[in-house]
Amino acid sequence: MTPEQIQTGIVGGAPAVQRRAMAKAITLLESTRPDHRQQADALLTGLLPHTGGAFRLGISGVPGVGKSTFIEALGLYLIGQGHRVAVLAVDPSSSVSGGSILGDKTRMEHLSVHERAYIRPSPSSGTLGGVAEKTREAMLVCEAAGYDVVIVETVGVGQSETAVHGMTDMFCLLQLPNAGDDLQAIKKGVMELADLVVINKADIDPDAATRARAQITSSLRLLGLHGNPDHMHHDQAIWHPQVIQISALHGQGVDNFWSAVSEFRRLQTANGRLSARRQQQARAWMWERIDAGLKQRFRDHPQVREILESTTRAVLDGQLPASTAARQLLEQFD
Repeated sequence: MTPEQIQTGIVGGAPAVQRRAMAKAITLLESTRPDHRQQADALLTGLLPHTGGAFRLGISGVPGVGKSTFIEALGLYLIGQGHRVAVLAVDPSSSVSGGSILGDKTRMEHLSVHERAYIRPSPSSGTLGGVAEKTREAMLVCEAAGYDVVIVETVGVGQSETAVHGMTDMFCLLQLPNAGDDLQAIKKGVMELADLVVINKADIDPDAATRARAQITSSLRLLGLHGNPDHMHHDQAIWHPQVIQISALHGQGVDNFWSAVSEFRRLQTANGRLSARRQQQARAWMWERIDAGLKQRFRDHPQVREILESTTRAVLDGQLPASTAARQLLEQFD
């Protein structure tokens, strides 16, 4: 399929054609070939007028918290409410093949075969934080295809929470009932980013889930008072982070979760913060790509490549300060 055919298939194609076009588009976006990158840029520019209408929901949490089970339960619930749901599941990359190794799609067996759902597992490809470099672009493809809820599921290790917060409208953190006390919750800086904390598997130990909810709620209040000013509880015109309990395996509490998400969207749309958040993310995305592009061009520069190995060796052997080496290399790049 040509880029023009892919664009036509995504925006107005029949369901089977559209799914094939989406897969082709995301594969094109993930390619590292220069000619493919040019085609991908043209494709994204053509799709841009059809994007922006979906709600972007980030889901993160430690491995084993039940992210895939929760997303499948949520996706099936939303489809029942008339939505079309796209899931971008970012897997760790295999060091051997470079491909995804968790296979989230295989664990969402009911959602993955539904005609109103689209699931795309993507390898993280070593990107810092575990969020695939092209996930933002894949979100635009899904939005152009008419999916009105786009869920990004991250690996949930290291700094992936920060990365997914920077590309979605709402960031939800899944926790286990016995994940630690309130001090442990405070220590995790990710709590400052969470718009909604979800205690999953609450059916296993209801008492522990209730204690965890109270402790995390207290922690969030402290962070609001002394940390993020946007989370202060005296302003009712903005969203304040909440904590809810669910059991994704049994489908309990999914409706309450979506009610909280809908209230978040209503409040943040009314006060303009949702639009401002997207603008900030677009600016950050542009500069992130500029930084990455400049770094690659620096490495590919003929004069830099000529002395890079010897300069690096001089730094490693203690013959040249790293700061001096950096300046010398940058002078070659100029």
